[in-house]
Amino acid sequence: MSEAVHIVLDETAMVAAGQGNVLASRLIHRAHAEPGWYLYAPACALIEAGRARPGTAEHLAALPGLTVLDLDLPAALAVARHETWAPAHSRHAAQPTPDRPAGAIVATTAPKRWEGEPVRVLNLTP
Repeated sequence: MSEAVHIVLDETAMVAAGQGNVLASRLIHRAHAEPGWYLYAPACALIEAGRARPGTAEHLAALPGLTVLDLDLPAALAVARHETWAPAHSRHAAQPTPDRPAGAIVATTAPKRWEGEPVRVLNLTP
């Protein structure tokens, strides 16, 4: 049995998915069709994706294989320490939890943004 794969989409990955990025589309398909694949959209990143490309947030939130992560109290406290909410919420979502002891991988089209951050990154740049 293979280990579960947990992936957090940052806002750049969400916008890329809305623009037809093949790699993002594959992640969405796997999360919907394959057991053990989990895809997350932090609410703050979802909002920024919707601002950057109108309609993206609504479209992604309606996908059956995607879990929208609310801005609960621990996430709000983590986000409050940073200047920008979308990357902060994505970073928080990627941290280890009891459900995801190894944490999650951040999917992005801006991998340089994550340099020096304590997260694993999946570059969706074609």
